[in-house]
Amino acid sequence: MAMLTKIAAVAALAVPLLVAVPGTAQASTPSGCSSVTQIGSTAYVTVGGETMASVKQYKGCGKNYAYLYVWEGYRNTHSSWDVCTSILTGTTVQDPQCGHNSVEIWSSGANTLTQCTKALGWRGTGPFPYPGDAVAKTDERC
Repeated sequence: MAMLTKIAAVAALAVPLLVAVPGTAQASTPSGCSSVTQIGSTAYVTVGGETMASVKQYKGCGKNYAYLYVWEGYRNTHSSWDVCTSILTGTTVQDPQCGHNSVEIWSSGANTLTQCTKALGWRGTGPFPYPGDAVAKTDERC
């Protein structure tokens, strides 16, 4: 009986510890669409050999979305940055979204589900990458 009491006491002490541990961060969703699925690979924007951001392509709500997330390590060592993301069809930039010191950016959604697309992300001010901007593209999805 004493052993059972000790186990119950240890379990009771452990429960608050488990509750206090933060869970896995939940990814956001684009404005106006609560359910998206990643399609294709993840690409990485690198600046001076350092990973700045991840770029992903999603589909949902009848559209394609580009998503860019600026890594915490980059944010911790830089006081300022500009980033943009967009869906790319061929060489055409669709629905670019840009931000200054943004942690994450979703494109507004492109009506391109019937086309071959890539997600495009870059360090810059947009509305499309300029020569010298660090750029990353996901694989093409058709």
